[in-house]
Amino acid sequence: MTMCQDNEALKLMVQEALQYTPYGKVADYIPALSRENPGTLSLAVSESGTTCATAGDTSEMFTLQSISKVITLALALMDQGEEGVFSRVGMEPTGDPFNSIIKLETHSPSKPLNPMINAGALAVTSMLQGSTVDEKLGRLLTFIHELTGNTSITYNEEVARSEYDTADLNRSLAFFLKQHQVIEGDVENLLELYTKQCAIEVNCQDLAKMAYVIANRGIHTASDRPVIPLHIARIIKTFMVTCGMYNASGEFAIKVGVPAKSGVSGGIMASIPHKAGIGIYGPALDEKGNSIAGMKLLESLSQRYDLSIF
Repeated sequence: MTMCQDNEALKLMVQEALQYTPYGKVADYIPALSRENPGTLSLAVSESGTTCATAGDTSEMFTLQSISKVITLALALMDQGEEGVFSRVGMEPTGDPFNSIIKLETHSPSKPLNPMINAGALAVTSMLQGSTVDEKLGRLLTFIHELTGNTSITYNEEVARSEYDTADLNRSLAFFLKQHQVIEGDVENLLELYTKQCAIEVNCQDLAKMAYVIANRGIHTASDRPVIPLHIARIIKTFMVTCGMYNASGEFAIKVGVPAKSGVSGGIMASIPHKAGIGIYGPALDEKGNSIAGMKLLESLSQRYDLSIF
């Protein structure tokens, strides 16, 4: 039985995972995120590009945060090619926190280890084609509209402003990268684009649809055409497996075993190759920045439906 044929069981698993929310906390270091309800958990599953099962309030909106790193990586690879992107960003996982600067200082050349940590994501965002912040952001939003089929998706101005005003560490990372010629151009423009990118607002169903396109080798089933080239879909799924869950990625690979990416808003996007896309929202986070109930829910889903790719 697939997840989409087992909707009542999904609802029960969401209820069981909810008991873990008191052990997490919302991302209060971003003021606009500190007001989220930590007792929320919702799930959407997409097969064949349409939502086929839901549990919880899947219409509730939240921001992509670090999940956006997967989407910008795909777009940057389409813009610059593999050689252009990976000449500035590495391919190796790291056991350090997502906002750490230490590897930039201790590795030579001083390029970020991978695109899923903040330094790597800033470098990737700087590679998007366009002459202005608005043009680059517009291209990114259009890409997300294609992936989801939802043209109303935009960014949350309050969250973007809140992140920009508290972006001192990311600003430091960007200046370090500019000093070492990893990025070019104006750092403040890059920070404006990056914070707006992180503040793009979706719901679980949007997330599940994006996840399904990635799972489905980049092909959008509604149009039966590749929105993401096959080789790029493979690359981003690999990064999701090795680096997608911050410095809990190894444990996650063992316990769940699917390509996934989390964000500090509490979202998780999981792509089960050739099968399904999963969108989860649970803003109570564990100590590594992942949705605490969302992680437990994915563990249960993987065990019940044998989702692991390993």
